[in-house]
Amino acid sequence: MSEADRVSTLRWLAAWAVVLALVACAVFAMATARLFLWPPTDAPAHVDAIVALGGDPGQLRAKEAVSLAEQGYAPVVVVSRGGYPPAPCPTAKPGIEVVCFRPDPLNTRGEVEFATREAARRHWTSMLMVAERDQATRARLLFRRCSDMRLLVVPVSAHGTTLLFDVAYEWASLAKAFVVHTSC
Repeated sequence: MSEADRVSTLRWLAAWAVVLALVACAVFAMATARLFLWPPTDAPAHVDAIVALGGDPGQLRAKEAVSLAEQGYAPVVVVSRGGYPPAPCPTAKPGIEVVCFRPDPLNTRGEVEFATREAARRHWTSMLMVAERDQATRARLLFRRCSDMRLLVVPVSAHGTTLLFDVAYEWASLAKAFVVHTSC
């Protein structure tokens, strides 16, 4: 093989490597967008209870869960007091029961495990989960592993300033959910 042929082959291989890298980046970007920026979302409907995942300093998820209950979607709101320091327990209009808890472990898996145990104890058959938009896909996956009840997920967007961190965290957490913690 001549020197010109070797150079031509190397250029061809380099061009294909660039094309494959661009395709991989595009697939990664589309997966990120679908899983964490615009996850599958359900319309609110009447359920037995609404669960708000915790950890947001402004309690956006808890406020949204209470608001949905006050709109008549459920008589019970289950609120995680996750995060540091623990979030306060919200109040709701009379006739709406608010159950607050501190998950163990102090993460989404702990929140899902508590919510599904509470659902089994109370014989609930449906639940609406309020999660942050970037964690909604993973929360849905974890919930499906722990229960076969009807689940609706209504994600909320808390902030955009930590989006890159949140997406990186969710990729790592989703990988952990698939590799390390593969059951409820």
